[in-house]
This record gives sequence, structure tokens and C-alpha cells, in this order.
Amino acid sequence: MPSPTTPAPTTAPPPARRRAPRSLRNVIGGELVDGVRTFDKVDPVDGALVAVVHEAGPAQVDRAVAAARGALDGPWGRTTVAERARLLRRVADLIDARSEELVAAEVGDTGKPETLARDLDVARAAANFRSAADTVSAAGLDAYLTELHDGRRALNYAVRAPLGVVAVIVPWNLPLLLLTWKLAPALAAGNAVVVKPSEETPSSAMLLAEILADAGIPDGVVNVVHGFGPGSAGEHLTTHPGIDGVTFTGESSTGSAIMRAVAPRVRPVSFELGGKNAAVVFADADLDAAIAGLARSTYLNTGQVCLCTERIYVERAVFDDVAAGLAEHARRLRLGRPEDPATTTGPLISVAHREKVLRHYDLALHEGAELLAGGGVPTLGDGLDAGSWIEPTLWAGLDNSHRTVREEIFGPAAVVIPFDSEEEAVALANDTDYGLAAVTWTGDLARGHRVAQRMRVGMSWVNTWYLRDLRSPFGGIGLSGIGREGGPHSLGFYTEPTNVCVQL
Repeated sequence: MPSPTTPAPTTAPPPARRRAPRSLRNVIGGELVDGVRTFDKVDPVDGALVAVVHEAGPAQVDRAVAAARGALDGPWGRTTVAERARLLRRVADLIDARSEELVAAEVGDTGKPETLARDLDVARAAANFRSAADTVSAAGLDAYLTELHDGRRALNYAVRAPLGVVAVIVPWNLPLLLLTWKLAPALAAGNAVVVKPSEETPSSAMLLAEILADAGIPDGVVNVVHGFGPGSAGEHLTTHPGIDGVTFTGESSTGSAIMRAVAPRVRPVSFELGGKNAAVVFADADLDAAIAGLARSTYLNTGQVCLCTERIYVERAVFDDVAAGLAEHARRLRLGRPEDPATTTGPLISVAHREKVLRHYDLALHEGAELLAGGGVPTLGDGLDAGSWIEPTLWAGLDNSHRTVREEIFGPAAVVIPFDSEEEAVALANDTDYGLAAVTWTGDLARGHRVAQRMRVGMSWVNTWYLRDLRSPFGGIGLSGIGREGGPHSLGFYTEPTNVCVQL
């Protein structure tokens, strides 16, 4: 049995965070609005109360949609591309200026290490707004001449109008990053939005609403409603007749429910859903780089990233070396308070989510897995044991027939499985209902190209992971989603083209 995951060093620990709980209300038409009831948001680090949140009911959602529609019908609907790009760059500058406030909001809600929140979530939030401004500024007019057999000629060109009022529903794992990933291009294209942040992570959306107002975004263009899914703000929003489209990141089952909700009105959707992502390691790979990359792609953000690796296929000749090296990485991860610079790994988002992940841990052992690292709940002390902590985990001894290898866990866990040929590796990696991301580790660049292109996924990396050009298409296939966002691909969803044909 491997030694338990070690907590971060306890010599001269940083002071525990203790802030007065905040009251988070809905933002509708530039005003703070009470909800129909309130619910508590607790800190996953130690269970302390973070905020009291106002849940929006049908009346509040109605007001938010009406405010967004009013903004579209008002001056916002007449803004130029240049004006919107200028505003988005101003938002990015203010995110930079208030970055530490945003870090505190993200950390308070998620428990992730401050360094991760600062370097990933907040940095990408500003980059998302700048990228959207660049994309919409560079979008040109798509025009061409048509010549018919009878000698007639016509000029064709497409003009793009905003999709309209867009429902933006974001998850709890990367709340600010994923909110800005959707919000920035939606605003760049001239839409108005109603945002529903996750009930687990409401804080950064509220702070971003302040930043948007300070940047000069008019009232009603961005509205924020809090609540849950079925029977709450999420359902009220997705079934609302005033919504023109829905963009959502989250579980595949929730995406299916949203599709059913919008089907009667035939509204467009853009979904980035779950994943059971594969990595393939060939014997000719730089094994040190591969193991370090696998450790990052498996355990970053406590495995709570849709792109994280949960299935690792390793060529048999190097299987033992890779499995041992990755297990050692897992055991060296440091669990602790987010403000401690020694901390590498935070808690799961909630005790309820930990119970779900632990059921997968139990299932793996029931299916006959060999435990190589982790597998349980650590004892950390220092007032942390009321939080939702879990050990980074690695198994061997399973194959693609087992539920552990087929069902998304969304926690810090993966299975290592041997293979003997390139054909077998590709077949194993593609043997899934999901299709979000894959990674190939190899020293043969020709093989890297060949294997990466055969992966049935939306994103396929070679000798790296999570290296993102924000202009590139982002999304998945199968249970992993519908549509693509990123750069000009975002404009394809957030705008509606009208072709104009003029006979010359």
C-alpha cells in the first residue's frame, strides 16, 4: 500500500482565511435584485461559510431576459465593432488591475491554490477578452461575384447580426475562465446575455459584473442570475421564450436536458460537455517529459478539468516505468491551504462531489484494480478535515471493459493500461462514447501527426497538453459536445449571417 498523500509543510503556515460571509444578489439591468430564497455557499477547503446567495425565480429570470432584450433594442444594439472591441480591451485592463480580488473570489469558491487561480484562471480571463476583441476587429466581409450561364452577374455578401439574447451557463471547475471564454465573444458580436454561474462558484461572476460596468458596458447587456438547474434558475432560463441561444459547459446529462428544453423553439446551442480523455505513450517518447505531462494532465485542478486525462495507454515495453513514475508524482503532490506556496493540489469542489468520486474509487477496487497511489481521503489536520479533500489516485489492472475506464470520474484519478501496437493504441483510445481531447507522447513526429489525426476528438495534442491558441476551435464530439468556440469559430455561433445578393 503506498504511503498516504503528504500535506503541505506545516512550519510557519499561512494564516487561515476568515472573511465575513458575503451576500450575493442577482444583477439585473444594472441593479442588485433579491431572489425568491437564499442558499449557503461554503468553502471546500474547511467548510466555512463563504456567501449567502440569492436564488432567482421565474420573475427574476423574466426581468433579466427583458433587461437584455431592452439593451439590444437600445444603444448597445447600435454599437460598432470598433466600439465593442475598445470596451472589451478596457475590460481586460480592469481584470488585470483587479486580478488579486478575482484570485480571492476564485479561491474562496473553489479552494484551488492561489498560484493556479492567478496563473490560469485570471490570466486567461483577461486574454479571453483581448482575443475576442482581436477576432471581431479582424472579421471581414465575405463577398464574391456570381456569374450565371445567361450572362447575369450578381454581388453576394454576408452580413452578420448578433444572435440576440444568449443564455450563458458556466460550470464550477474554472468559473471565471469559462465565463469569460463565452462572454467575451458574445459581447464582441453585439449580443446581450443572461449569465447563470454555478451555484458552487457565484463570486467571480459578481465581481466581473462590477468590472464590466466600470468598463462602460451598458446596464442590461450582462445580467447575472443565481440558482440551481432543474426547477430553478437554470431551467427557468433555458425554457424562457425570450432566449435566442444557449451556450453551456458542464455534464453531458445536463446538456441533453438543455437540448430537450430548447427543442420546441429550435434554438441553437453550443455545448462543451464531459470527457473520458485518453493519453497514449509510445516507447520512443521522452519518458521524463511524458510522465511530467501525464501528471499535469491527470491531476491539475484536482482532476476537475474537462480536458484532464483519465485513461493512459502505455506501450508494454515501458509500461512499468511510466506507471511507477506517475504513481510517484501522485504521491508527491502537496495538499494544503491555497495561500501556501507549497500547495500543489486543492480540494474537490464540495463534499457531495467527493462522495461521487469516492464511489468511483470503490468501484475501481470492486472491479479488481491494482491501487498504485492514493485511493482514499487524507487526514490533513490544521482545520482542513471538514473540507472536501481527496487523494490523487492511480490504478492499473483494468481494461476498456470496466466501468472505471468508461465513465467520467472528474476527479484526480486515472487508469494505466498496456498496449502492443499503434493500431491497438488508436483503437483503445477511440473506444469511448466521449470525444473531447487526447494526447500522444512519442519521439517520432510522423507518428505523432498520424496518431493525433486518427483520434476521434475535438482537440488532439502531441507531446504537450493544454497548450492553447485562443483562435483555434475548442469543443468535442459525441457525448463531449456540439459546436466549436474560439476565434472566428465563436462568431459562427454568436452571430446569424444574412446573405445579400444584388444583381449587377
